[in-house]
Amino acid sequence: MPEATLHDGSTIEIEVHGTGPTLLLPVNPQPVTGPLAEQMLQYGTDPALGQSLIKGLSDTFRVVAFDYEGQCLRTPKPDTLTPANVTRDLLAVADAAGVERFAYYGYSWLAMVGLQLAIRTDRLLALVMGGFPPLNGPYKEMLRVTTVTYEMAIGVRPTPSAEESEWSGVLPKEQTQQFVTLYQALQGFDDRAIQAQITCPRLCFVGSADEIKYDQHWGDVLVSLAGPIMQDQTRLFDLGWDVRVLDGLDHIQAMQAKQVVPILRSWLSSQLHS
Repeated sequence: MPEATLHDGSTIEIEVHGTGPTLLLPVNPQPVTGPLAEQMLQYGTDPALGQSLIKGLSDTFRVVAFDYEGQCLRTPKPDTLTPANVTRDLLAVADAAGVERFAYYGYSWLAMVGLQLAIRTDRLLALVMGGFPPLNGPYKEMLRVTTVTYEMAIGVRPTPSAEESEWSGVLPKEQTQQFVTLYQALQGFDDRAIQAQITCPRLCFVGSADEIKYDQHWGDVLVSLAGPIMQDQTRLFDLGWDVRVLDGLDHIQAMQAKQVVPILRSWLSSQLHS
């Protein structure tokens, strides 16, 4: 199994499935088991999501799967998880897989880093962003959420109980700090100004109900993910984006394989097999 060396010197395992145009897929290729899987099912998440995506795509594409989020949680990068370094990591994965040109699909914050990848390399054949707007993204709101979570982790703020909030579990200090570092680095990022730098075909999709409201422990912050895409569809079309809005679906529902696989198969095939 190939491995890539990331910017902090740690390594990540890569699984390669299928043949055809290469698609970088930052997902856990192995199903989650045990108590965590039961917890994921309670929240409507598929413990085998990565495997489901791979199975649904690898008959048409060469899927390069790697659990980047899991690697960041196992080996935190508290001071170095910046957009430039994440891009270095994604390109290191492509290099380890022996591919020069590739498509990329990411969901949520992994979609956001796909946008950073697109403006930093000419190796992208296509970009698909799910669950994060490519225009008017909630960078300020995400910094607020991650900062409060970090303050809970170091004891500056009290952690809500399970009775008070569904967000009762708080990650350890270094795991949360790395995301503060990431969103701090993005506070000066102008996602309107960079649109002309994206030269590959691009698609964004979102559930129409993808509005994440954090409770009073996080200052009642609203992270609007559907709003910017739905309100700016015409502008996005003019900027070269294809857009899909999944009616009635929230953040968790829109990321499931039964929604994502048909979108990726159809759109990527039209872009990469034409």
